[in-house]
Formats: sequence, structure tokens, C-alpha cells
Amino acid sequence: MRVLLVEDDIRVAAALVGSLRRRNYTVTCATTVAEALAADTVDLVLLDMGLPDGDGLDVCRALRQRSPEVSIIVVSARGEERDRVVGLRTGADDYLVKPFSMAELQARIDAVMRRVGRAAVAGERIEAGPVHIDMTSREVTVDDKPIALTRKEFDILVTLARRPGAAVSRNDLLLAVWNTTDAGERTLEVHVAALRAKLGDSRLVRTVRGIGYQLQTG
Repeated sequence: MRVLLVEDDIRVAAALVGSLRRRNYTVTCATTVAEALAADTVDLVLLDMGLPDGDGLDVCRALRQRSPEVSIIVVSARGEERDRVVGLRTGADDYLVKPFSMAELQARIDAVMRRVGRAAVAGERIEAGPVHIDMTSREVTVDDKPIALTRKEFDILVTLARRPGAAVSRNDLLLAVWNTTDAGERTLEVHVAALRAKLGDSRLVRTVRGIGYQLQTG
């Protein structure tokens, strides 16, 4: 997936670029309004509000008018309710206040791309150990054997597979799959149990006590 990161803080940008590229995103960086508006078309924009040559709201407004289908997540230190409301009304799909964890950003990206129906980028495949996922066809294989999953089971697996070997918190999974953290822990447990059964190896999805779940790749 192609991502445009609009961020003038070099250290923040470097950390985000590294994390995004490790998750197999293609990242382009812009540090000014002018660079952001001159950038090539992307699937997702991560947009800071405070830029040296203008306001991020101008970028948001211009990108939304130019590319109505692009997903925009504001990532800003401006955390007041008024700022969030203005950002969303200007055209942002989501608003994330700094500082934030990469896990939360990934969950927001997953949720936004799913809401707009573009979680599956043409040709995108995710490989994590024996698990292979074709995002376009929504087909899953384990050791080359096809596995039939429900939509929720598929979304859970994708969320875990995007961070292979990492512990993903229950809240991050709930946010990514149900767009809320209020779906209830039991709901998640039931779906994870069903996913494990279908994968054919209960060790693939490991419970991380006190945190959440982890997709084993070794």
C-alpha cells in the first residue's frame, strides 16, 4: 500500500517511515504543504497539521477535492476537541493525537482502509510463516492448504499477520476488527478460538497473558 507521510519533524518522520516500511508499506515523505500537494497519488495519507509553509487543513482539503477516494488520517499534537472536529469535517477519515503507539496507528489504518472498502490493495499478499494471505481474493492458505474463514476471523488473522511475532493487544484487535473497544473480551476469545481450530494448529495463534495474541512464525 502506498502511503504519503506529511511530517516536518525529521525524527518523528524517520521513526514512522521505518515502522511503516517494516510492515511492507511503500512510503513517500513530504515536509511542507507544497511537497505534499506535489506528491504522486497514494492510497493513504498520514498528515500532520503544523507545517512550515501552511496548515495541514489546507492539504487535507486540497487532497480530498483532488482525490475523493484517498484515505486521510491526521496525526497531530493538536488534541483539543475543536481541532479534531475541524479536521474530520475538513475531510479526514480519522484523527490520531500524538504521542501514539505504532500498534494504535496500525489499528487505525486497518480500520480506515476497511471502512472505505480498500483494505485489499490489488495484488497484495501477506506471508507470515506457514500462513499466506491474498488480500485481493481474501484467500488464506496454511502450508499451502486452503482455509475457509469468516469475515471477522479473516480480519483478526490479517491484523496479527501484519505484525508477525509481535504481541497485539486485545484493544488493538477489537479496534481493527470491530471498530470499537467495547465489543467485549468474550467476543474476541470466541472468534480467536474458531480461527485456531480452522488453522489446524492451535500453536499458530498464541495467547500473550495480560496483553493479547501473537501469530507465531517459527
